[in-house]
Amino acid sequence: MGEVRIDAADGILTVTLADVENRNALGATVVNGLHDALARAESDPGVRVVLVTNEGNTFCAGANLKEQSGAAAGERPRVGFPELLVGIQRARVPVVGKIRGHVVGGGNGLVAAFDIAIAQEDVKFGFTEVRLGVAPAIISVVCLPKMRPGEAMEAFLRGNRFPASRAAALGLISRAVPADALDAAVDEVIADLRLGGPEALGFAKRLVHEVPRMEPDEAFAWAADLSQRLFRSDEAAAGMKAFLKREKPPWAAGGE
Repeated sequence: MGEVRIDAADGILTVTLADVENRNALGATVVNGLHDALARAESDPGVRVVLVTNEGNTFCAGANLKEQSGAAAGERPRVGFPELLVGIQRARVPVVGKIRGHVVGGGNGLVAAFDIAIAQEDVKFGFTEVRLGVAPAIISVVCLPKMRPGEAMEAFLRGNRFPASRAAALGLISRAVPADALDAAVDEVIADLRLGGPEALGFAKRLVHEVPRMEPDEAFAWAADLSQRLFRSDEAAAGMKAFLKREKPPWAAGGE
């Protein structure tokens, strides 16, 4: 589909939001395309990283208001936006965002769901929902765990736009870099991800999302069981063998 392009090379599944006419709004076509990309990554063990980027000057403009108002007909969503956000967080592979354009409304939720997101310094972010008479309800589920309550309150209530550097300070993205440094910054992240065991990366994601929701006793018990299982895994055996031999582990082909 033209609105979302999916390309695979060297273990990287690149997903490009290309619905420039609609500013990559979260309509059925874009949500379906992102879901299809995740499904492909889940079913293909050769995929090590999902990289999401954009065409045009807007990464994601949030909800597709034409569809929300019933003014547009066309493709219907196969999954809901909440299911997409959960799918990103639960994906077995890291999902990285390369943010080349502005992020508005629900787009903040998409970006916050990514495991790592790097944006150009010259793009703007904003929770603009209140200026349309609504609130950032669904995306609050993925944004609030990354934000301090007072700062989230100000951003949600004001509805103003702020620079990528502020989005990084709020925790919505990992960092902001100059436009001409974006490719190199993302490539560096992907090179590091290639050095991690595929199963280990998936479990590392689970730690970040699940441990904070547990009581300490439950968290220690769950983490101890997970640690034992990981140390007994074939992946860990291969990784430790390679380490002791001062070699790269078998999954790190192409990494530095």
